[in-house]
Amino acid sequence: MLNKQVLLKSRPNGLPNENNWQFVESEVAELEANQLLVKVEYISLDPAMRGWMNEGKSYIEPVKLGEVMRAGTVGKVVKSTHKDIQVGDNVYGHCGVQEYAVVPAKSVHKVDPNIAPLERYLGVLGMPGMTGYFGLLNTGKPEAGETLVVSGAAGAVGSVVGQIAKLKGCRVVGIAGGPEKCDYLVHELGFDAAIDYKNQDVKSALKQACPKGIDIYFDNVGGEILDTVLTQIRMKARIVICGAISQYNNTTPVKGPANYLSLLVNRAKMEGIVVFDNAASYPQAAMEMAGWISQGKLKAKEHVVEGLENFPNALLMLFNGENKGKLVLKII
Repeated sequence: MLNKQVLLKSRPNGLPNENNWQFVESEVAELEANQLLVKVEYISLDPAMRGWMNEGKSYIEPVKLGEVMRAGTVGKVVKSTHKDIQVGDNVYGHCGVQEYAVVPAKSVHKVDPNIAPLERYLGVLGMPGMTGYFGLLNTGKPEAGETLVVSGAAGAVGSVVGQIAKLKGCRVVGIAGGPEKCDYLVHELGFDAAIDYKNQDVKSALKQACPKGIDIYFDNVGGEILDTVLTQIRMKARIVICGAISQYNNTTPVKGPANYLSLLVNRAKMEGIVVFDNAASYPQAAMEMAGWISQGKLKAKEHVVEGLENFPNALLMLFNGENKGKLVLKII
């Protein structure tokens, strides 16, 4: 059986381009004990993938040159040598950007397409949803009546953060790019206000939307927006550093916050989060979020692109803001 794969050919300088990838076909290996052959059906496209392409120390080893590009996936088991996972079971794992994957059974967990569509296990019920859930609740520690601001608010993580904060009784302000996304935040997801960073002055818009200041800022973009938010935080504010998509493709050094002394003045806290630290608690979080979805309290939206051959261009959608909702690649 032939397997189509996307390998990391070279490390990008700035935005990834087609020269960084190599499309290959290879024979699928025979299974050893306690392994699975998974037919990949959906691949998660996430901003974190850009960081995984860089060489250097990080929270996870970089993808090596010549390796299949790392990615979260859902798919169907077509062969199994493990007693608890059967042919036909649907599983979530990091099977990479390829059509088939031979993986240890212990590296995946079963998902139920009767509870939610498979692609949802890559969004609200997958790594982005878990990132928002644990980053907000464990690090942001929202309390009723507080004001939360989240950047990248229409994305897979930001939309979850804002909705859970509303469930916890917060005033929620989202920062997103373009009137369509801002309208989605307010009229579909129930945010109290939305700021269009492409067409509004963020500093003055924040003052209007957050007249009492900002208690929690969930940061997905870094750069100038982080710096601006720091000028308007309240005493004992919590800044959750989840990502910095505005900086990932820089060819110059990352822009750090010039206004960091606001943390001192306001006795505030800035803390980074990595979702993998909470892996043991994923099942409980997924159950709670699935309950919110079934009750209509948590809404999800996926943006599906079809075809493995479209991976390079689909990945770029994350950085130019084309995607509306969680971006996934469907393998057809």
